[in-house]
Amino acid sequence: MKPENKIAPSPSNLAMVPFVSVAHMMDLVNQRGLETVLRELADMIESDFKRWPEFDKTARVAAHSPDGVIELMPTADAENYGFKYVNGHPKNTKQGYQTVTAFGVLSSVANGYPILLSEMTVLTALRTAATSALVAKYLAPKGAKTMAMFGNGAQCEFQAMAFKTLLGIDTVRLYDIDPAATEKAAKNLQNSGLKVVKCTSGQEVVEGAEIITTCTADKQNATILTDNMVGAGVHINAIGGDCPGKTELHRDVLLRSEIFVEYPPQTWVEGEIQQLEKTHPITELWQVMRGEAVGRSDPRQITLFDSVGFAIEDFSALRYVHSCVTKGAAHELLDMLADPDDPRDLFGMVKRAQP
Repeated sequence: MKPENKIAPSPSNLAMVPFVSVAHMMDLVNQRGLETVLRELADMIESDFKRWPEFDKTARVAAHSPDGVIELMPTADAENYGFKYVNGHPKNTKQGYQTVTAFGVLSSVANGYPILLSEMTVLTALRTAATSALVAKYLAPKGAKTMAMFGNGAQCEFQAMAFKTLLGIDTVRLYDIDPAATEKAAKNLQNSGLKVVKCTSGQEVVEGAEIITTCTADKQNATILTDNMVGAGVHINAIGGDCPGKTELHRDVLLRSEIFVEYPPQTWVEGEIQQLEKTHPITELWQVMRGEAVGRSDPRQITLFDSVGFAIEDFSALRYVHSCVTKGAAHELLDMLADPDDPRDLFGMVKRAQP
């Protein structure tokens, strides 16, 4: 399957690289509408998952420190190469910084020239939410209307809006160990079309929920969701586990669930399944989307999306932003690439630029 938007650099403007800043990204979202962006992103991600074998795939390269992690997430198809630089530092919020920041580059495989540089802090939140809701279309119980949200930080509202847009949920139940985070999320979701219920415990937040999303920040083996909190027929959207030594679910929850993952070599290291033996059965999502494997097969089945985020999702997001830029979305051009008149005379270009 060919990508929807074949991306090629313009031969007349190879030295100038489109740059999408945070301000540009916010403009894109607000001009197109959040729900439209989430829907279009999900479509782009789904189309790329359905051509999964065409991609060069590798687990992300991580540099861990006591305070967090910095990662590079690369992938490529026959036309383009993309990567994301992303960090994860849970202590940052106490110092006024974001827990996660990111930027990304999309390049032409044909000549190696970058064709897009973009902020990806906002874009990662959008693509993560779009991916979660896309996967739930295949795995969540039909007619699900209520989602429980453990962790009400930066990702919370994006998740709620994506599930409203793609699945039609009408109620989101919120819980965070920091009540201020819950208040923040509830305020942001006013006038969203969702009924928002603020909860004071993990046990309370799952009451009546057909979908449970876990998204906490601390990089540790925690147990925020225990076996007794998970009833039959629930879909679990576990998006908080994203590095070695960080989990959110009790092992017994995993043993009761049908588990679906993005890229097993990465998920075995970083996901909830790091708690299990490597022989435990898991299913790759791209196979479900291509009809080569079964998703939810029984109304009483517990399905678990063990999400750690994979580079193809970022590739799809960058491809989407580039398609918007080519149609006139806000951006600026950066003079990033040396462009001498004679490609062999880089030294001469520098010399001739002397005052």
